Amino acid sequence: MDWLLLIVAAYVVGSIPTGLIFGKLIWKKDLRRFGSKNIGATNAWRVIGKKAGLLIFVLDFLKGQIGVLIGCCLFATPGAMVVGGLFAMLGHIFPLFLGFKGGKGVATGLGVISTLMPKVTAIVVIVWLALVLLTRYVSVGSIVAALLTPILAALFKVPAVFFAFALAAAVVIVWRHRENIARLRAGRENKF
Repeated sequence: MDWLLLIVAAYVVGSIPTGLIFGKLIWKKDLRRFGSKNIGATNAWRVIGKKAGLLIFVLDFLKGQIGVLIGCCLFATPGAMVVGGLFAMLGHIFPLFLGFKGGKGVATGLGVISTLMPKVTAIVVIVWLALVLLTRYVSVGSIVAALLTPILAALFKVPAVFFAFALAAAVVIVWRHRENIARLRAGRENKF
């Protein structure tokens, strides 16, 4: 029963559409109707502005951390922390409240790894930032950072279950960026 509680609680937290809620409440914008039509931080930054992008990034990031903390509070095991983080991320990507059409999972996934693997997170953030500044493509930074995460996790010899999460999250994030990859190859991706 506790495992079901963990899964449901983390998924519901992840499903909270922070970009949609705060976009409408504060800025009177439905992000699903503008730009990339994504409810995440990048589209919020482009459509509404820097403050909106930062707020939504932080809130989506916190969803990942909260998922991990729910697992920690209920079981205090690495496996439970990963399950909580995974379901928070899945909730963000496939939100219950938006017909299972959500964000790409980058900020929420980063929230998860920041709690599980702080050293890995620090390097990933630096690489992401450098790539975004150099290329002006958020998608390039996100894809490379996602792919780098399991490599760094292995180098830092994190627990196997943390590595498994890093690998699964990388696959999901790259898959969620498949349209961006197609646009990059065609030279049609939007610069930041």
